[in-house]
Amino acid sequence: MTRTVVESKTKTVIIGFDEPFCVIGERINPTGRKKLAAELEAGNFETVIKDALEQVACGATVLDINSGAVFTNMMAKDPRYADNNFVEPPLMKALIEIVQQTVDVPLCIDSSVPGALEAGLMACEGRPLLNSVTGEEERLELVLPLVKKYNVPVVAISNDDTGISPDPDVRFAVAKKIVERAADFGIPAHDIVVDPLVMPVGAMASAGQQVFALVRRLREELGVNTTCGASNISFGLPHRHGINGAFLPMAIGAGMTSAIMNPVRQQEMEAIRAANFLMNHDANGGEWIRFAKVLEAVEGGQTFAEASAAASQAAGGRRGGRRGRA
Repeated sequence: MTRTVVESKTKTVIIGFDEPFCVIGERINPTGRKKLAAELEAGNFETVIKDALEQVACGATVLDINSGAVFTNMMAKDPRYADNNFVEPPLMKALIEIVQQTVDVPLCIDSSVPGALEAGLMACEGRPLLNSVTGEEERLELVLPLVKKYNVPVVAISNDDTGISPDPDVRFAVAKKIVERAADFGIPAHDIVVDPLVMPVGAMASAGQQVFALVRRLREELGVNTTCGASNISFGLPHRHGINGAFLPMAIGAGMTSAIMNPVRQQEMEAIRAANFLMNHDANGGEWIRFAKVLEAVEGGQTFAEASAAASQAAGGRRGGRRGRA
């Protein structure tokens, strides 16, 4: 049974076919968040700390850390800030350090800049997930040596030098290529988490069916775990959370084992908790029963984030010492 192990200093998360669905919190990402980018440019990490605490309280077991910020004011003063290779490595290091001081869950280091990936790997305690490698030749040659050097698992995105194919067979072939190239570096398949690339259902009516079939193939033929950007399925549509909330249990039923998503959204998290129970990945429904108390608090007037934080604090908040399962 495929088991991808990610670790912080004190917690272990296993992504696997027989494990609860792994929620990778996406919010520590300045892309499209002007306020967060401006705060990071000013050296202010208050929102990062808030997002880290809130996401873990709401159910994220891994946090994605993305350093893709644009420092507009600094660019005007120093042209080096127009280069992500200059901006991202020190920013990634700072983000990793702040988040590790704040929460104790494993991290996912997310950048298109190899220098930022390595800066994150050097700063991380434990065994993070690296995000990401693609089937592009240059990317394979830059990222796979880092994966091998630091002995970490990696997200493999199913696009290559020709771009993103609408044909699921082509995306499967790209994933297979990455797994085979990783094996050449001595990287086992259980350390590859494939993102088969979810297309927006508003633009491609068969997008859901495609990804469910792809996930089954990836599991059965390559024996790899899978992930996705969960909200991609509903891009451009109204009432996106309803679509996301339906998509996630269907993806879990098809064999998907993780997703990069916003865990502060009640509808999506409720769907995942229920799916874990129905897939027999929640022993005796213990997690569902605990989650039901959060839902009752929401019905009583609290926000989902407030109710989740209160439940987390009641359960003991952050725990250190002995290594535990997140």
